[in-house]
Amino acid sequence: MKKNLILLLLATNLSVFAQEKPSGAKVFWDNLQALCGKSFEGTITEAPANDSFRGKKLTMHVKSCSNNKIRIPFVVGEDYSRTWILTFENDLITLKHDHRHEDGSEDKITQYGGTASNPGLENLQMFPADNFTCNLLGYACTNVWYLSLTNETFGYHLVRIGSDRKFSVQFDLQNPVENPKAPWGWED
Repeated sequence: MKKNLILLLLATNLSVFAQEKPSGAKVFWDNLQALCGKSFEGTITEAPANDSFRGKKLTMHVKSCSNNKIRIPFVVGEDYSRTWILTFENDLITLKHDHRHEDGSEDKITQYGGTASNPGLENLQMFPADNFTCNLLGYACTNVWYLSLTNETFGYHLVRIGSDRKFSVQFDLQNPVENPKAPWGWED
């Protein structure tokens, strides 16, 4: 009896230690979902000198969250055409860019992006351009987007491999701002 009790205790302790730690993608996803309903202002930290976003108010709004989809409108000045759409499936995150016209119709350049090739890190997810993106925008085949997330900041970044093309915006998560109006194509 005593021997069986010891074996039971050992088995119980081993099962506790054998429990899997959540993947980097799952932790990143959960931390991003915790921001749902909030908006934050951003600043360009890297971009070409003539980038059209410079000098404009940049706002991200973690507007819509479900178990496997997060939609984040990215407002540039008075331009409400952009929404980042993230999906979570099979422990991988996909990033797509939804671009709309003011009447809500899709832009001809939309739904581009990519899927992470692995679960990534708790604070960093990388998205190499997918085949759809390459077929839509040949010059973007070497794009890699990456999102960074800490307690203080959310970062959206683009690097075009083989060129000096880089773009980064950092959003201050310590100071939520008023939610912007709905992006083009959305109904509240």
